[in-house]
Amino acid sequence: MSTIRLTMAQALVRYLAAQRVELDGEEVPLFAGVWAIFGHGNVAGLGEALQQAGDSLPTWRAHNEQGMAHAAIAYAKAHFRRRMMAVSSSIGPGATNLVTAAALAHVNRLPLLLLPGDVFVSRAPDPVLQQLEAPQDGTLSINDCLRPVSRYFDRIVHPAQLLTALPRALAVLTDPAQCGPATLALPQDVQTMAWDYPADWFRPRLWRIAAPPPEPDALERAARA
Repeated sequence: MSTIRLTMAQALVRYLAAQRVELDGEEVPLFAGVWAIFGHGNVAGLGEALQQAGDSLPTWRAHNEQGMAHAAIAYAKAHFRRRMMAVSSSIGPGATNLVTAAALAHVNRLPLLLLPGDVFVSRAPDPVLQQLEAPQDGTLSINDCLRPVSRYFDRIVHPAQLLTALPRALAVLTDPAQCGPATLALPQDVQTMAWDYPADWFRPRLWRIAAPPPEPDALERAARA
């Protein structure tokens, strides 16, 4: 099996850039880009990977995490859930600013991929600037507050976990019934860990998002009501 050695962050960015969708008879990137405010938790790993990606997965800067998440939601809504954007934040208050926007996307079934930085898996150094952790439980970080407002939540503690976590997240983001926010918490040190990823995993994939029509009986009942 042919493999490519990449950091976890590089693999994540390359995978997202390879996702395609059919829109008005034309294949276009599923992800229009990534909104990001860089700080502790996402600058050294994901930030570097996004810089290397360039126009294949554009980075958009903002000044408020909730605002950029709402912008991503508006983009998905304007494209009738057939295109979407990702959002990355730092490890502390930046992540909490995503909660309200995630709740909006959750109740309206709009696709939103959240990529908040997370605490070091090695726990060294700990804590870092602005890190919010639960001192009574070493397994919790502030990103766990995103669990109730995420249709899918995962924390990537080893680079190999991307192989299952990313397809699961994409399956949720492209499902009309299950659609909503998908959160992948990205520990700082794991973002920069290198691993040998299968080359085939990065082949472009075309998503066809179904839009099943309503049942005639349901339409009749609605009309009578």
